[in-house]
Amino acid sequence: MPVERTTHAVAEMRTYGRVWLAVQTWPRYEKKVTVELIEKSIEVFLPLQASVHEWSDRRRIVQIPLFPNYVFVRIPEQLDSRIPVLRTKGVTNFVGSTSAGTPISECEIESVRIVLQRGIPYEGHPYLGIGERVRIRGGSLDGIEGILVGKNQDLSLVVSINILQRALAVRVAGYRVEAA
Repeated sequence: MPVERTTHAVAEMRTYGRVWLAVQTWPRYEKKVTVELIEKSIEVFLPLQASVHEWSDRRRIVQIPLFPNYVFVRIPEQLDSRIPVLRTKGVTNFVGSTSAGTPISECEIESVRIVLQRGIPYEGHPYLGIGERVRIRGGSLDGIEGILVGKNQDLSLVVSINILQRALAVRVAGYRVEAA
């Protein structure tokens, strides 16, 4: 089963009682873990980015994980629902303050998904623990929330996944931005 640019498997399920969690994987095992979780009917989100790789005889664009060693799953809140995920080859643990993992807000996952699906230019960005949380109003980025920072005299919105301490920076010059 091919893994698309952004993998979102299993038909949309009700979010009531289900939470997004980050799962840490073995190095370079994100796609294999995603396929196995899909086979177990677990909802998975693996954000991928295009990257040019060069070998001595060829050049190729390959899809690599946006957040290496991490896959996102949406599962029921009950602790026993985590067992099939932990029994997946390549999964090391859930990410968070407890061994059961810490839920990630739907807004954080959806913001990353929107940036990738709409083909909006972005760049990796160091995680920021400080800064004002903002929401973009209007345009193709309407509703995206993040932390507004100044970078090279160009405004950027940082879309953060707090639990992983990873982020994306999207240029927002020209967009209307308001406090979230």
